[in-house]
Amino acid sequence: MIVNELITGYLASLAHDLPAELEELKERARKAHVPIIRDDMLELIRFLLLKEKPKTILEIGTAVGFSALYMKSVVPDARITTIEKVGMRLKEARKNLEGSGIELVEGDAEKVLPVLSGAYDMIFLDAAKGQYGRFLPDCKRLLAPGGLLLTDNVLLEGSIAGSRFGVERRDRTIHERMREFLRELTHAEGLVTVILPVGDGAALTYKSHDV
Repeated sequence: MIVNELITGYLASLAHDLPAELEELKERARKAHVPIIRDDMLELIRFLLLKEKPKTILEIGTAVGFSALYMKSVVPDARITTIEKVGMRLKEARKNLEGSGIELVEGDAEKVLPVLSGAYDMIFLDAAKGQYGRFLPDCKRLLAPGGLLLTDNVLLEGSIAGSRFGVERRDRTIHERMREFLRELTHAEGLVTVILPVGDGAALTYKSHDV
């Protein structure tokens, strides 16, 4: 946890209620130990969606479809495309997204992203953390000038601030790759990025011009 439980609990008391069907889906996901976005991240997404009113949204990492459905509930007129490759998640996602108008693309994002075209007003990156750097070139290409890239889980429960030797050996590759990703994201030409201690860390990136 990046901030203490007292602050997290207080902020949760200010959060907006979810639609009943999303609250039910959230509870089912948590009981099944499916990772979904945290409540404070939901509030950030809500704010950004209502402010920017994106017409096209690309999500990388559907899981069971909770975040895509949440975004659709906030901006119902937006065209949302979401990508997922994990079979056990896809089965649930298909069922949850049926009739929602959300496009579910099945496959590895590393292979799907290069064949996508057009421009997206907002991209939400919430997939395998060790792969963020591989997705970044296509995210930059697909993001419309003036668009927003929102990346979740970038602070690795706070361990990103320490040495790679201070984390478990099995986590060192992710630690190193995330540091490289954040370095590139914060120094790339044409991108302006701020990193926020929300949820497990959120990087908010604005594309100032074509890159």
